Amino acid sequence: MLTPARADVLSKIADKMDPPVVRVGVDGPDGSGKTVLAAELASMLRDRGRPVVQVSIDDFHHVRAVRYRRGRDSPEGFWRDSYDYDRFRADVLEPFAPGGDRRYRPAAHDVSTDELLTPEPRQAEPDALLIVDGLFLHRDELYGSWDFSLFLDVPFTETARRMAARDGTSPDPGHPGMRRYVEAQRIYFATCDPRRRATVVIDNTDTARPVLNRWG
Repeated sequence: MLTPARADVLSKIADKMDPPVVRVGVDGPDGSGKTVLAAELASMLRDRGRPVVQVSIDDFHHVRAVRYRRGRDSPEGFWRDSYDYDRFRADVLEPFAPGGDRRYRPAAHDVSTDELLTPEPRQAEPDALLIVDGLFLHRDELYGSWDFSLFLDVPFTETARRMAARDGTSPDPGHPGMRRYVEAQRIYFATCDPRRRATVVIDNTDTARPVLNRWG
């Protein structure tokens, strides 16, 4: 159940989702709460009568041979090689672009099996809103695609703690096993400044009491 403070933040965001807003990105470090917030926002919008398609960029990973070609511990590899942006644009972003036919594919890769996927296209309703959650959504290849975007700002000390509870990784962001992920985010911040590029920045450190830090 949503806390009143969280529901208030989500409601303020949902108020901005009227047409012509179609493509919405929910960005933030791993462990910042992107998927949960995207699902909550989607549910609120559906309750208001807006059809919503929710997609995660985590279903558009490159195969392992590409993801790890710079080494399994490489932050640059995580930043540069994690996702297949060509497939993501073709299968998700372009169908929801102005004049797009709304026929989209929600996935291109199964990260657990490393299998490439080509699912049957799905037909979204003409007035459907697309909500995408994932890492690096304000990088140059994607930045111009969003009609509205959020960046969840959570310190690495907290995201590492959440990842440890979820994945069994170290709760210390300075641990060598976390270097690939934390340093890749630092590359992203320095290269793309997602806090500046996002329409809205939300401090999601306390998930019960998120704070709207900036409207674009």
